[in-house]
Amino acid sequence: MSGQAKVSVVILAAGQGTRMKSKLPKVLHPIGGKPLLTHVIHTAAELAAVNTVVVYGHGGEQVKAKLADEKVTWVEQAEQLGTGHAVDQASPHINDDHIILVLYGDVPLIRSETLFDLVSKADEKTLALLTVHLDDPHGYGRIVRDQHSNIQSIVEQKDASDSELAITEINTGILAVQGKRLKDWLSRLENNNAQGEYYLTDIIAMAVADDCAVEAVHPDSEDEVLGVNSRPQLAYLERAYQRQQAEALMVQGVTVIDPNRLDVRGKVTVGKDITLDVNVVLEGDVHIADDAYIGPNCVIIDSHIGEGVQMQAMCVVDNAKVGAKSEIGPYSRLRPGAVLDGDNHIGNFVEIKNSVIGKGSKVNHLSYIGDTDMGAGVNIGAGTITANYDGANKHRTTIGDKASTGSNSVLVAPVKLGSETTIGAGSVISKDTPAGKLTLTRSKQVTIEGWKRPTKKKS
Repeated sequence: MSGQAKVSVVILAAGQGTRMKSKLPKVLHPIGGKPLLTHVIHTAAELAAVNTVVVYGHGGEQVKAKLADEKVTWVEQAEQLGTGHAVDQASPHINDDHIILVLYGDVPLIRSETLFDLVSKADEKTLALLTVHLDDPHGYGRIVRDQHSNIQSIVEQKDASDSELAITEINTGILAVQGKRLKDWLSRLENNNAQGEYYLTDIIAMAVADDCAVEAVHPDSEDEVLGVNSRPQLAYLERAYQRQQAEALMVQGVTVIDPNRLDVRGKVTVGKDITLDVNVVLEGDVHIADDAYIGPNCVIIDSHIGEGVQMQAMCVVDNAKVGAKSEIGPYSRLRPGAVLDGDNHIGNFVEIKNSVIGKGSKVNHLSYIGDTDMGAGVNIGAGTITANYDGANKHRTTIGDKASTGSNSVLVAPVKLGSETTIGAGSVISKDTPAGKLTLTRSKQVTIEGWKRPTKKKS
């Protein structure tokens, strides 16, 4: 391909996916938290294509609605008459002088590096074809070569002879070709085959007949070109994708205790000397700074984890910020809007929502802190909650520096606790408390003389 050639992409995404046995269109099933088709669109975008056309069919409106923000041209294939017919639906959007790259919406792990290599081989005299050798080529079209190893044609499984079925080099369906050539060959396709379909693969023999060279390019791994037609295949590619994510993190200096038990479902930015224990899930936009430890079975969503944070097992951090050197968990939940200023201790069975926790403050056990502005050096006793909802509206609680609440306290918002105030255990605080004083609300303890525990009546 000349340095001036432009690229357009056609992604075939019209398949029904009957073996998925799902109401969801096949290309919307997720890998790494993103639809299969989204992976392909985003990889194609790395080629700086002039135009990307998605040919859709079954469940098309659902697909378009889910991917409405993607910058693609949508073209419907109303009847599924084969891959050649599908590409032909995109013909009005194919520029004669562009190199046309054909991709598949259910092949999510294709690498941009592989596609750059493929496109670089294509020009007006060369069709570039992505092929791979498989130990078990069953179900795939076979690459037929002559005695000089030149590609002559592709024969589909159902149309292949015994000798052709023995071929292990298979067609991935991914190819790059000049637009003018492609439209000419598409116009000449016929459906005289076992399936009664217009095969895109038939253009290979046409290229050979028209003295257009067919050059093969091979991916680094067969996982790149595997498609999804069933739930087991989806699960296999999910793990293949996650192994790639784990390896990428390890290259950046992260210790992943078990790469087979890590799930990345978004973009992860990491520092050095981070440890991710088993069954960690990282979702959305996650930032983890140097020397952090993320314990087993933790889920982090769209959050920032500061330097040296120690997150014990079974924590959920969702749209939150954890300041440096904080210790979280086990069994802590930080909900959206939770901000820890640093050096905090958030202990077991603690939930924090839409609150700022000042530097060095501690919420150790069995507590709920919601809609709160907490100062520095505060100690929250076990079982303390902020009652922030009056049945119609949320209200905020303000807690001054170095305040301390006794166990089983209820802070009824809106309320302000002064700095260095102390709240007696078991208190319900509904009025502002002064700084440096002990405040409590507690009924007198009474023992009832002569009381007897009820007994069950004899039948």
